[in-house]
Amino acid sequence: MDDYILQTAEEKKPETTKQLVKIVQQRFHFSDEEILKHILRLQSKGKIMLKKKPIVTTKFSAYIGSSKAHWYWATIIFTSITAVLALKIPKNAYPMVYVRYVLGSFLVLLLPGYALIRALFPAKKLDIIERIGLSIGMSIALVCLDAFLLNFMPWRITLLPLVLSLSLLIVIFATIAILNERQVVHE
Repeated sequence: MDDYILQTAEEKKPETTKQLVKIVQQRFHFSDEEILKHILRLQSKGKIMLKKKPIVTTKFSAYIGSSKAHWYWATIIFTSITAVLALKIPKNAYPMVYVRYVLGSFLVLLLPGYALIRALFPAKKLDIIERIGLSIGMSIALVCLDAFLLNFMPWRITLLPLVLSLSLLIVIFATIAILNERQVVHE
């Protein structure tokens, strides 16, 4: 199949990778994904030059299990553990209360903004300093807005509604971010 891909690219000169995939698919009845793997392998060997990187249509279940989604799982797990510890560790349980304070600080000052920044800029490679600065700034804004809205709810601003609403925001923004990243990761 590799020889046919090289021959087709040279002779027919398709304008897009999608066209090349369709031409190859007429002769070999493989999925788009399988043909794209061959094309990418040929590109990595330097045998074929693509003007634009192909859009790889991987399934969401495959993408969410890949190494590109480690940040997503780390965010979800850290948020879950922090929420449970914040709600289960009493205020007077020394020295465990310090773990609650440290993890709670990350939950309030970093994670909501981090998830939002990942959702807003899925393809942009931000410097670590930019990402941390934007994450802290957006987290402060989101927590203030969350507390403001909770103040007008029947539950008021107490520990349980605040932890649950922040955790929900983080999960929603992180999920939006992983969906956006999957779409633009190979463009």
